[in-house]
Parts: sequence; C-alpha cells; structure tokens
Amino acid sequence: MSLPPVDAPLILVADDSESNCELLRDQLHSLGFRTVAAYDGPSVLEATIAQRPHLVILDVNMPAGSLGVDDGATGFEVCRRLKRDPRTSSTPVIFVTGLDESADRVRAVEAGGDDFLTKPHDRLLLGARVRSLLQLRAATDALEDSFRRLRELERVRDDLMKMIVHDLKTPLTSILATLELLGDGDMGPLSERQHGAVADTQGKAEELLSLINDLLEVRRIEETSIALHVEALDPGELMEELLRDWTLRFQQERTMASADVAGDAPRFRGDRGMLKRVFANLIQNALVHSPEPIELALVARADANGIRFTVVDTGPGISAEYHDVIFQKFEQVRAPHAPRLRTSGLGLTFCRLIVEAHGGRIWVQSSEGHGSAFHFLLPLEPPPPPPPPDESASRGSLPRPDPS
Repeated sequence: MSLPPVDAPLILVADDSESNCELLRDQLHSLGFRTVAAYDGPSVLEATIAQRPHLVILDVNMPAGSLGVDDGATGFEVCRRLKRDPRTSSTPVIFVTGLDESADRVRAVEAGGDDFLTKPHDRLLLGARVRSLLQLRAATDALEDSFRRLRELERVRDDLMKMIVHDLKTPLTSILATLELLGDGDMGPLSERQHGAVADTQGKAEELLSLINDLLEVRRIEETSIALHVEALDPGELMEELLRDWTLRFQQERTMASADVAGDAPRFRGDRGMLKRVFANLIQNALVHSPEPIELALVARADANGIRFTVVDTGPGISAEYHDVIFQKFEQVRAPHAPRLRTSGLGLTFCRLIVEAHGGRIWVQSSEGHGSAFHFLLPLEPPPPPPPPDESASRGSLPRPDPS
C-alpha cells in the first residue's frame, strides 16, 4: 500500500488495543490520510498538542493514567479537556467504541464529541464521517480567520480615525473662529458676495465639525457607558424648540416642516441635549439625501411602552434591504442623484446608541421612491445607569454575562 502524501490530513487514532489502532490506521491510510497513534488518555492529550492532528478518533475505554477518572470514562474526559483547551478546541473528535447504549452517546455529546461510530464500523462510512468533519473544520477555521482579520482591521481603522479626528478638530476650530471674524466684519468690510461666500464656507465647516463630534461621541459611547442628564420633558415643547432651532436651515433648503403632537402624548424623562442631537441627525439625513425640497414632519404619539417619536420625510426613500444596515457604524446608503454631502456614516449609529441608552429602540419604515419614517420609542423613565465596576472587576475578574 502506498503511503499517503506528506500534506494529507493527519488523524490521531487513540485506542488501548494496538491491533485496533493498526486496523484503523490501515483503513485511514487506504483512504488517503496520515495517522499517528496513542494508547492511553494522557498520551492522547500530549500527542494532540504536539502533533496538532486535523482530527482525533477516540476510544472510550483506555488507561486513564493521571486523569483522575475510571478507565471506562477516559475517552469522555480526554474529549472534555481537548475542547476546553484553546489550542485543541477546534479539533474534531469521533468516538469509535464497542459501547452502543444511548447513555454513552449522550455522554459523548456532552463531552463535546463531534461524531460517534460503533465497532465494528464500515471503512467507507468512517471515511465519509472523517471527510465531512474535516471539511467543517476547514470552513470553521476560515471563518474564524476572517473574523480575526476583520476585528484587527476594525481596530486599526478605529485607531486611525481617532487619531485623524483629534488632528482635524484643532485646526478646524481655528478656521471657524477666523470665518466668524470675517463674517462679523472684524477684519474689514465685505461685499455682499464675499459675505455670502464666507457664510457658506462657515456652514460647511460647522457641518464637518459636527461629523467630527459625532465620531468622537460614538467612540466615547462605545468605550464607556454614557451618562444621561435626565430631566422632565414635554413632547410639544421639545418639538417646537426643534422647529425654532432649524428655522433658518429649513428656509435655506425650502423645506416645509411641521410638528404633529398628539394630545395624549405624555411627558417623559430624558436627556434633552442628546435627544435633540438624535432629531438633528435624522433631520440632517432627510435634508442632505434628497435632491429636491421636501416636506418634513416631527411626530409624537403615546405608546403602550412609553412615547414614540417619528421623523417623516418625502425624500427618495430607502430600499428594505438597507433598513438594518444603516444603523451600523460607517454604513451609508445613497439614493441615486441624492447625495450632496459626504457623511461619516455615524449619524444613525449615534442615534441608535443614544436611544438604546434611554432604554428604547429605533427603526425605519421606508421604500425606495416613497419617503422615510424614522421611529424611536422611549420609555417614560430611562433605566438606571449601570453600577460602577467593583473592586474585583478592577483586579481583572471576568465581567458578568449580559442577561439580554
């Protein structure tokens, strides 16, 4: 029989019977696999770490040695230890044993076994099971590798963006201060045309500063729990305040804006500044992603779970496939011919984080060509802030799992 190629998958065969090991190894060689043998529990663990086999075929009843279990449970204990060890946790394990009780199969599954064959086994069935698990491991390894690379790229991107943002903010603040002096005439009179150009430049610089602040704010919220400055709010007063704040912008964009507050819309508690920024991002999105003047409504309604706000626009709309994507960091969807402004893709991420910090949720209803309605539902009282980390956490103990 010709030997398997040197790059063939390596299978560790573990059985206390040398003849059983040889039989399995011969079968696996005929199927094109390389093999290595082990005859007791500790040897299986040592060989798996040292040889890094692609798969382990494991008998249940073997000498336990120093494992601290009965010989009849050695295979189960070995499998548990392999699956707990990060170095071997992804290695598939097939139990091959003369035991055929349901309880044994259950113990094999509970120990982390990936498959179970009963002696005497069919060579072709063994080969099919081995190939199937090797394909699954290859796919899992590729997925984990892609995930690791993605996390690394995200970390590099986030660090780079943080550095860029901090480097941009200082000179941009100086630019805004100079533009304000120019606009106010402190550096000499301006013609009407010059004054308009300065005002337009100042507006664009303020938009850029707003994007930078969004980026810094999202970073801060993701890294730490946001502290809300909660106060009692009246929805009608909040809507009117927003319309006043945006009056000039609405006039510039020729936007017809209105507020629709239901009579039973309840007072609630929330962070006025943060919620106004949520509305600002939703309004800004509606304005910059529409090539034509739009109608826009700010709506407040009572809800069984609190109060629901909606920003409705008559813009180009959003295809259903993007309804979840747009709330993810750096994701953007642009309607044809609509974009007039480069955005960071952080505005809706900021909205989601702030709404969730209030204990609420945000979603969109929209279809391409038929406008959009961004809803966010808030409880009447935000949840209490999470407790500060205790002393044990500061010493490096594991955090408690999130019950959600």
